Amino acid sequence: MRRHRFIIWNATIPVLNAIEAVSLTKIFGNTKSVDGATFEVEESEIFGFLGSNGAGKSTTMMMLTTLLKPTAGRATVAGHDVTESPSRVRKNIGYVQQESAIDEYLTGRENLILQSKLSHIERDSANRRMDELLEATGLSEWQDDQVVTYSGGMKKRMDIACGLLHRPQVLFLDEPTVGLDIQTRRRIWDQVRQIRSEYGTTIFLSTHYMEEADMLCDRVCIIDRGSVKTVGSPGTMKERLGRDLIRIDAGDDSQVLASTLTNTEGLGQVEMADGHLTVHAYDGAEHIPEIFRIAGELSVRIRSISTTRPTLDDVFISHVGHQIGDHAESGGRRRRLW
Repeated sequence: MRRHRFIIWNATIPVLNAIEAVSLTKIFGNTKSVDGATFEVEESEIFGFLGSNGAGKSTTMMMLTTLLKPTAGRATVAGHDVTESPSRVRKNIGYVQQESAIDEYLTGRENLILQSKLSHIERDSANRRMDELLEATGLSEWQDDQVVTYSGGMKKRMDIACGLLHRPQVLFLDEPTVGLDIQTRRRIWDQVRQIRSEYGTTIFLSTHYMEEADMLCDRVCIIDRGSVKTVGSPGTMKERLGRDLIRIDAGDDSQVLASTLTNTEGLGQVEMADGHLTVHAYDGAEHIPEIFRIAGELSVRIRSISTTRPTLDDVFISHVGHQIGDHAESGGRRRRLW
């Protein structure tokens, strides 16, 4: 178990991770929805749970928020065991689900008042917090309007404000920007960063948006079919993949070209998806003349060729074998040829 230490007046005070999961498992009938998930989330971290729909993200989150009891394994949130001390966990977390939980026929402020009463927050403290959160989420101007008049992004920001009203140590966001346009998503990201900066809140969010995980999260956990594949910062993951990616479109002759490139010195893994080739190589641009020479010898016409640095999408594919949203049997799945 990882611990961090802060030195105060020559005293050493251990601080636990905000979340720790060890071999966390959930079985429904004969199906393992979550299969031995192990990971840690540091305090005040924005931690992304990245995977396709059905990968086990929401099930894991429901176990961490005490809405589902694990079949096996253990987890602690804010220092409390989710199975042994569920009430203490709930007092220290906020949970914003995919579907809005606010009352659309109340005003924005009335929703916050209702939440403050449910959380037993003293009135003066509640009013101060409501003012702060309305300002932080950019909703002060519309606080007296019925929520039914809000846009989708405004409703999501109101959901987040309600989840933060009781000042939780950990805020869970389940697909917080699903269905929103990119501009609204970016605004939500800015406000999530602001919340972490101002309140020191640990934020655990599930997502299937690559850009969201890459741009917003300090670290990301990739999960597929209930199993954790890797955990790390987006930058480190991309650096670890290392090689440049050479992307080639050779039409119907792609398979012929791929068979030869797999045995070419200096080139690494060769993948095929939808008739296009992706070749892993260090200093990818230097290999392009050689690839054209080989294609010429094979009488293969290259329609296009380019080199790029690895993206988080490439990291995801390298660990799970398919693009996010694809199923294993999908025709768009990348197939390793070497």
